[in-house]
Amino acid sequence: MSDANPGELKRARLSLPEYLRHHFTDTQRYLIIWIITGLACGLAAVAFHKAIELVFHFVKAFSSWLSDGYGTMGYVYLGMAPVIGGLLTGLILVYGNPQAAGSGIPRTKAQYYRNFGVIPFREAIYRFIVGTVSVGFGMSLGREGPTVHICSAIASKIGQTFGLAKKRVQAMVPLGMGAGISAAFNTPMAAVFFVFEELIGDFSSKSFFGIFITVVIAAAVQRILIGEHPAFDIELGLVTTDWWMLLAIPLGFLCALFGHAFVGAILQSRDLFTNKLQIPRWFKPAIGGLGVGLVGATVAWISDGNLGIFGIGYGDLDAALNGRLVLISVVALLFFGKIIATVLAYGSGGSGGLFAPTLFIGGMLGALVGLIFQPAFNYSNEIVGALALLGMGAFFAAVIRCPMTSIVIIWEMTGQYALILPLMVGNMLAWLLSGKLQPVPLYDALLLQDKITLKKMPQYQGDQDWRNLPVSTIMTFDPVVVDAGSPVEQVLAKIKANANRHHAYPVMLENELQGMVTHHELEDLAVRDGGKNVAELIDGQKLVTLLPESSIRDVAQVLVMEDVLQAPVVSSKDAHKVNGIVTLHDIARQQNAIDDSLGR
Repeated sequence: MSDANPGELKRARLSLPEYLRHHFTDTQRYLIIWIITGLACGLAAVAFHKAIELVFHFVKAFSSWLSDGYGTMGYVYLGMAPVIGGLLTGLILVYGNPQAAGSGIPRTKAQYYRNFGVIPFREAIYRFIVGTVSVGFGMSLGREGPTVHICSAIASKIGQTFGLAKKRVQAMVPLGMGAGISAAFNTPMAAVFFVFEELIGDFSSKSFFGIFITVVIAAAVQRILIGEHPAFDIELGLVTTDWWMLLAIPLGFLCALFGHAFVGAILQSRDLFTNKLQIPRWFKPAIGGLGVGLVGATVAWISDGNLGIFGIGYGDLDAALNGRLVLISVVALLFFGKIIATVLAYGSGGSGGLFAPTLFIGGMLGALVGLIFQPAFNYSNEIVGALALLGMGAFFAAVIRCPMTSIVIIWEMTGQYALILPLMVGNMLAWLLSGKLQPVPLYDALLLQDKITLKKMPQYQGDQDWRNLPVSTIMTFDPVVVDAGSPVEQVLAKIKANANRHHAYPVMLENELQGMVTHHELEDLAVRDGGKNVAELIDGQKLVTLLPESSIRDVAQVLVMEDVLQAPVVSSKDAHKVNGIVTLHDIARQQNAIDDSLGR
């Protein structure tokens, strides 16, 4: 018989979460989790950065080798790379994981509010792979958005591994988001601001201490592995306050106008490729890649070697920020070319972020303004670089709609305190005007295109009693409807063919609600007489309808008192117009989700 102590055997069988709970206080336990998260996210961000850099370096070297040095054919070969990258991207997305398309930030926000921050780890893996392929092969997109998605998924997985409750797992997502931005830009302070401006919206959040720790650790990992320098190597001399800083005012207005046009073009392009272009989905990113290749090769050929349209483009942006890009024609080509290439790359379904293109376009716009007004103010090329910095921040504020982040990130990257005043003026002007032109921010607009409304999600509403929320927050939009005048057999065949079987369906006649019918009732009538119309089933039916503004509590009472399992939600202005459908199961599922989130 073993002499082992039963207590020792019990301790040996403890899982990792149980072990930590038994041996550490809650504060110590979360500190350990935060440190691990910061390290993991920092390593992942650096690996993603280096993977993209390596692939793009190989693509450029191979194009140069094929043409025996850069020249017309070298640019042509390089222009073919985004087509290949787009084709590979499309295949991976369609046959691997469709959620790896786009920036990654809208997906992160949706999962944070929709699913308590539970992001499948496989999304991080696919995002890493497809982002490396897409951006590495020259698609005009960035790495910062995908880094946010990757690090958020890692943080979510760590929370799940350590057995945290759903609410605690949800709180891990901001940590991953902050760590991702911190490691991508080497700007930990800006990362903290971005998390609160873009995701949480409440600077009093209890997550602040955890976010602070993870962004610092992630930035430290990035600096140890890559170096102390930030994302841009800026070597401007000491900039002092002068009259040229007044250009921040017209620059702010220009950034708002061009930012509004840029966002609108992205949304229209995405709608065109998603809903109107009738070609296989896996082929669409290749079409976008073809556009990127044509624009990039043309700009490179005309400018005699500027490759900023391809990939992230930070090389040319560095030159503009340091006052070394001083030909108006070249700057204008890079500015307009990057807009066109990014709109095509993102709209066609490429995988990559909008941070880098936004900073690039803003930098070129600032440099363009600086070069245009240089004769009037008689300043040096270094001031042109300073205006490029101001344009970068203002355009970021106009497009991403995070004004504090845009101010802090420029200040962290430059250390130029004298730029704070014109930076604040330009950014706030751009932010305010762009908000008037387009009230819905970019990432929320992208989610709306996918029929995801964050404000209607119970988790978005905060800690208020979910039962007092309007039923529109949990109802099913665009329900499957059946035609009252159609034979039952025909209706059932259509439902089966479209794989749209549900428990019940609203019955419509000429787009007006007539009643509700269950799938079981349709099948029963089909057995008796399949040639009869659906209208036979609702003859004399007492129809129970709900209004979208009714509270979930009141809706539950109505369904129970009327002894029905589901009811249509109709428009407040037109009782015959169906907005959605809600079931008792929807209410019970929400209750279970809330209960689960409060467990440990």
